[in-house]
Amino acid sequence: MKLIVAEPPATYRRNPPAVVDSSVLAAFIYLEPEAAEVEARVSPCTLFAPNILPLEIANVAMNKLRRGIASAPELGERLAGFDFACVNLREVPAVEAFALAAHYRLSAYDAAYLWLAGELRAPLLTFDNRLAEVARDYLARLPPP
Repeated sequence: MKLIVAEPPATYRRNPPAVVDSSVLAAFIYLEPEAAEVEARVSPCTLFAPNILPLEIANVAMNKLRRGIASAPELGERLAGFDFACVNLREVPAVEAFALAAHYRLSAYDAAYLWLAGELRAPLLTFDNRLAEVARDYLARLPPP
C-alpha cells in the first residue's frame, strides 16, 4: 500500500511579510556593520512598516550628523539614494499605537511597529532589545488569524 497525504494548500508564502523598524533599515541605508545581516534576513521577505518610517530614517541621519559620524551631504546622499517603495508603508491608527504604548510603556513610534506586526501576524525585525522583548510577548499572545 502507498501512503497518500491529502492536505490543504500551504499557508506560508513565497515572500512572507516582515515588519522592519527604523533601526533595521537604518543599518542598511547608512552602511552600518550589520548591513549584510539585514540584507540577508530581509531579502526573501515582503517588507512592511508604519508610514512614519521615512521620517524616522531622516531622524537617524540627524542623530548621526549631531554626533559627527558623517557629514550632511553624505547622509543626505544615502537618504536620497534609498527607494522607500521597497517597503509597504501602512497607516497605523493613533489610538491603537497609544494603547500599546501605554500598556507596554513604549514610545508611540515603537508601538506603531508593534501594532503593524500584530495586524499582519508578521515577525518584527529590530535591533532594539526592549522592543524585541515586548514584541515576543505581544505576538505570542495574539489569537490565531
